[in-house]
Amino acid sequence: MPRLENCTWSCSCTARGRHKIQLESTTAPLTAKVGEMLSSSVSSPSLTLVGPRARSPSTSSTSSTLNLSQHLVQRSVVLFVVGAFMALVLNLLQIQRNVTLFPDEVISTLFSSAWWVPLCCGTAAAVVGLLYPCIDSHLGEPHKFKREWASVMRCIAVFVGINHASAKLDFANNVQLSLTLAALSLGLWWTFDRSRSGLGLGITIAFVATLITQFLVYNGVYQYTSPDFLYIRSWLPCIFFSGGVTVGNIGRQLAMGIPEKPHND
Repeated sequence: MPRLENCTWSCSCTARGRHKIQLESTTAPLTAKVGEMLSSSVSSPSLTLVGPRARSPSTSSTSSTLNLSQHLVQRSVVLFVVGAFMALVLNLLQIQRNVTLFPDEVISTLFSSAWWVPLCCGTAAAVVGLLYPCIDSHLGEPHKFKREWASVMRCIAVFVGINHASAKLDFANNVQLSLTLAALSLGLWWTFDRSRSGLGLGITIAFVATLITQFLVYNGVYQYTSPDFLYIRSWLPCIFFSGGVTVGNIGRQLAMGIPEKPHND
């Protein structure tokens, strides 16, 4: 009997040990898989917190896009107002000095200028002022030279002086006046800009604006006294160039709040 009981006890212990080993071998892979699933779910970026402080990436991108659009509209409005006002004042000077002549039927009582002049100049100022910082950001060369409002105001004063000189200064011929204004315009760019993008855009703006002016004068919308460059005055591209650089500096200053693409040396 003792031997039988000992045998029975040993057999039952052996069976229990084998069952325990099989159970551990079965549950070990399952436990490992559950641990991997939990760790992957915790580290997954797709999970977001739910609560008042949680913010999804789509919401943040939408808000940033909305803020950028609002800032763009505000800059456009400011540039349009500045361009329209400068066009009224400077064109009044040209009319008073009999440099620019408009037909009587298109002259309105507002500053004795045509109604479409401030609209066209304001729209052109908005486009140019937005184009300058856009080109800087695209080229990866943010404009850092004299980025303050005091410099912008001095640039505006120099541009008004160049326009005033075109109507006030008397030279022996228009060639001397054109060369003088060209030197002043390049001096304005060198003093307040000194960027390749500013020089290229200024030349492009002067070329396009000169072609548009030639077209308007050719169709009798208005005319210039003593034209020496086809239908216009030869110094007019210098005014367009300096005006483009001035409006570009205003647009760059207004766009300072937008992060720019870093410059690659």
